[in-house]
Amino acid sequence: MCFMVCNETRWEPSMSNIQPGFRQSNAWLHTWSGIMVGWLLYLIFLLGALSFFRTEINTWAQPELAQIETQTSSQAWQSAWAFLQQKAPNSPEWNIELPNERNPAVNVRWFDEGERPSRRGGHRAILDPATGEQLHPRETRLGDFLYRMHFELYGVPRHAARWFIGIATMAMFIGLITGIIIHKKIFKDFFTFRQNKGQRSWLDMHNVSSVLALPFHLMITFSGLLLLIFTLMPWGLQTAFNGDVGEYFEAMGGRGGKTISETLTLPTTIMDASSRIEQIDVLMGIAETKWPRGVDSLQINNSRRAMQISLRQQGANSLLNRARGETLLFDINKSELSLINSDPEIGFWRAFYNSFTALHLLHYADALSRWLFFLGGLLGTMMIGTGLLLWVEKRRQKAEKTGEWKRMFRLVQILNVGTIAGLPLAITFAFWANRLLPVELAQRELWEIRIFFITWFASLVYSFIRSNRQAWVEQLALLSGLLLLLPVFNLITLPRYSVLSMSFDAVLIVMGLLAASGCKSLVKHGKSSILPVSRKNSLMRSMS
Repeated sequence: MCFMVCNETRWEPSMSNIQPGFRQSNAWLHTWSGIMVGWLLYLIFLLGALSFFRTEINTWAQPELAQIETQTSSQAWQSAWAFLQQKAPNSPEWNIELPNERNPAVNVRWFDEGERPSRRGGHRAILDPATGEQLHPRETRLGDFLYRMHFELYGVPRHAARWFIGIATMAMFIGLITGIIIHKKIFKDFFTFRQNKGQRSWLDMHNVSSVLALPFHLMITFSGLLLLIFTLMPWGLQTAFNGDVGEYFEAMGGRGGKTISETLTLPTTIMDASSRIEQIDVLMGIAETKWPRGVDSLQINNSRRAMQISLRQQGANSLLNRARGETLLFDINKSELSLINSDPEIGFWRAFYNSFTALHLLHYADALSRWLFFLGGLLGTMMIGTGLLLWVEKRRQKAEKTGEWKRMFRLVQILNVGTIAGLPLAITFAFWANRLLPVELAQRELWEIRIFFITWFASLVYSFIRSNRQAWVEQLALLSGLLLLLPVFNLITLPRYSVLSMSFDAVLIVMGLLAASGCKSLVKHGKSSILPVSRKNSLMRSMS
């Protein structure tokens, strides 16, 4: 697949009887559907790849949590219970998120007396699972910011941002389909990579990154469109539910579909329990026996009208219900114990939507699945980046000799440097800001985001005032240095170097070496273009 690279054919129907062929028409569509939104797609794929480790980035960004020792679920929830009993004994609802392999801390939430529990309301705290002591790690939103940025942008009205992302995603899907159509040797190119062949090597890299992860690219793009379907195609909702997505999902029984409740035999140990904490202890034992992956969270409703204890399963059993786990519910007033699960009788289209969107979100996945999706996202980022570079290279000689495309050519050069090198540079500066900003700084989490955008803007301005080659070399050199120095800084300054820190820093080192390799290649060849030219096999001759 040759994203944004293949020759486009220009024609004037009124001046010529020669009509372009099917593949030529698709080549033109492939090129221009890519170049118009290529930089936004690069952002979507790069930040989307990082979002598969959203929780890990948040944990890495709070190194104070590395001091926490691993505890059993029983110890963790009992510590949280003791904290909430002291902090908010009259709260109508408590929520306890237990530690897991991705987050070592206990996260609790409670509401003020008389406050109506809601999704975004209440008070939150992070606890040590061993002691129940409230922790105060540095304020940060790095992982959440990168996650939301990849599908809602930042500082843009939510509805408008989703339209921008939706249009870019549709262009990506068109690029993938047309790329398959125009690619004559798709299976051969799966195994083809010619080293030291100048531009031909870059084209091969573009093809390999496209074909190697083609199923992933198709799945992640199509599922992204499904997630935005109520924005891009709202007419059904507007007609049936007055545009209220929440009302639609409520009518459907939730985002995962309708649920069914199975009444279980109530153990006598629960009835004999003398306190609420003993009842929860019995329920935890039942849940851990039923769910091998354990309990994800607890919700304790203290309302007199509906005194309930619910335990939620960690992980999921099926994609058909959008990877929604089971819930064990104990109704204290009615003395009833029930298991809530998704209705197995689900329609085809609902199952289709649930499965694809669950694959895109990947909330249920283990570490191996997240790593595979992360690599797929990086291959997609590489595919888009090399496509943008090759678009410039294909037109470089014509722009230099005839002046045709000159202004657009220069604009694309600036945007390429400012996005392909500038966006990773902005992310790296945000990582450094997380480590260097004072912990007590007011609005600290916002300053991390501000530094991200300041760096990105500076990269674009720098690309404008410097020559193309200078901008590439200097920004890649800076990126490489910052990426390689950050693990050293972590090793020296962190009080405890956790497994998460080692894994994170290993990725930084690999990315730093790749940036250094690109910088070295540019210095060695010394051309004005970003791509080294091979005398024996130039891209122009190979595509002529």
